[in-house]
Order: sequence, then C-alpha cells, then structure tokens
Amino acid sequence: MSQEIAVIGSPDFTTGFRLAGVRKFENVADEDKEADLDAAVERILEDENVGIVVMHDPDLEYLSRNVRNDVETSVEPTLVTLGGGAGSGGLRDKIKRAIGIDLMEQD
Repeated sequence: MSQEIAVIGSPDFTTGFRLAGVRKFENVADEDKEADLDAAVERILEDENVGIVVMHDPDLEYLSRNVRNDVETSVEPTLVTLGGGAGSGGLRDKIKRAIGIDLMEQD
C-alpha cells in the first residue's frame, strides 16, 4: 500500500516539505530543467511506496508530452500541484479519481 508523499521541484520548493517531514524528494535545478524534471518524475512514479506526488504547477509545462500524460492519468500515485493557478476543481477531480467517489457531490 502506497503511503509516502514525494515532492519534485526546485530546492526552494522542496525545502519546506522536507522540513515538514517529507523524506522522498527530487531536487531539479533550473538549468536543463526539461530533461532533469522528466527523469525525476519517472523515478518517483516507479516508486511503489509513493502514494502522492507534489509538484509546483508551472513545472508541468516543462514535462515532455509522454511524462505529462503519465502523471495526469496516474491514479496511484496521485499528482497534486500547488501554486500557479491550480484550483480546487483540479484537486477535487484528482481526489475523485483516486478514491472513486466525489466527496462534494450534492444529492
């Protein structure tokens, strides 16, 4: 059962999560971000212990088409993006996809 949170991004982005106790992280420097980010995301997606992946929303634009498709369609681990216009609707859809029901659905 996947139970760990992983964070992918710049050292500035990952530091706060690391201080809060997140042990799995991938630092990606701004230089050559495209190639490094793809590799980092692929490593985290292959880790069976990771259940949630946190990324900075603007970093998604640096992912190749195939890797972006992998993270957008992944149920486990579930990708959660922060900042840059990632609204609650996106998070709501990801939670719904991950657990199979809409917790906010009104009867």
